[in-house]
Amino acid sequence: MKIIDVCAFYSPQGGGVRTYVEQKLRIGPALGHEIVILAPGDEDAVIERGPGARIVTIKSPRFPLDRKYGYFAETAQLHAALDAEAPDFVEATSPWRSAGLVADWPGAAPRSLVMHADPLSAYAYRWLGNIFSRRTIDRQFSLFWEHLRRHSRKFDHVVCANGDLARRLDDGGVAHVTTIPMGVERGCFSPAHRDPALRARLLADCGLPESAALLLAVGRLAPEKRWPLVIDAVSLASQQTPIGLVMLGEGREQRAILRHIAGNPHVRLFAPERNRAAFAQIMASADALVHGCEAETFCMTAAEARASGIPVVVPDAGGAADHAAGGAGRTYAAADSNAAAAAILDVVRERPRPTASARTIDEHFRDLFAAYTICLDKRRKAA
Repeated sequence: MKIIDVCAFYSPQGGGVRTYVEQKLRIGPALGHEIVILAPGDEDAVIERGPGARIVTIKSPRFPLDRKYGYFAETAQLHAALDAEAPDFVEATSPWRSAGLVADWPGAAPRSLVMHADPLSAYAYRWLGNIFSRRTIDRQFSLFWEHLRRHSRKFDHVVCANGDLARRLDDGGVAHVTTIPMGVERGCFSPAHRDPALRARLLADCGLPESAALLLAVGRLAPEKRWPLVIDAVSLASQQTPIGLVMLGEGREQRAILRHIAGNPHVRLFAPERNRAAFAQIMASADALVHGCEAETFCMTAAEARASGIPVVVPDAGGAADHAAGGAGRTYAAADSNAAAAAILDVVRERPRPTASARTIDEHFRDLFAAYTICLDKRRKAA
């Protein structure tokens, strides 16, 4: 099966979508499928990634709010690229403009919308949640809901990676919603990578002895991640017991986050660790992962923590909450730093070592492509 991923969120500079794309390009051909990523770029280009895997970029403008990304500006240009590729199955992996472009493509191939973003949670609920109820906010953003409802009827699947988002979309009248969780890189994360010497060095970087607790926070430095809340929660909890927080991330909020840290020696912000083996060692050597974002569609870092055998402290909404189930961590009331501090103290005092368990990204793609195959077979039989 030839699968085209119309991926408006792809950027060579990084991010969770890029990681997902790289895994798709590796795993898809191994499962017998041809994978083509169709992405906006600075020029028209074809980047070969091995047999059955390539990235095709369409010369496109830069997105003005984040120039790391581009956007598909011309409908005819994108539709012509899809016509030329003649896919068996098409994915749109952004709920914004490209979802409409793929929905309106006149080709015969079945298609899916993969929800790599939860815009209402990331923006509308976060901005207005202290003022209005979610029902009121949904009414105020009725144009976006109608956009999703209208286009979902032209997709064979609207794929979510967590049940909370799937339920909200289904309740909102979005058609063909299905839940297919993502997963972690196979063979990368394990409690066996725990390194007491590395843990001691990271705590020393925070000006603390080995007897203190070491928390890890990982992700883009963006407003929706709520890193100030995480910093405040750790600071509150550390008034009762010594806690060091190591943050790994980069992004446009870096200066604001450094100002929020305000020279606290027990909170350190470092650049992301690009070496996967070294990152897996850091993850396994922490005492817990703490996260602030209630708008995650899956929360890969929490899944990686679970695979590493460390507990998670996460909001009780969005995809992150799934990874605290079964005694694997604590949830707290989303957007509440006091509740987060209490959850951190529970984990720090108990120091649980949950059983390492995590679904792999290979399982995710196996399930996803199996659903596509069934859909394509039904379409062909009907024809």
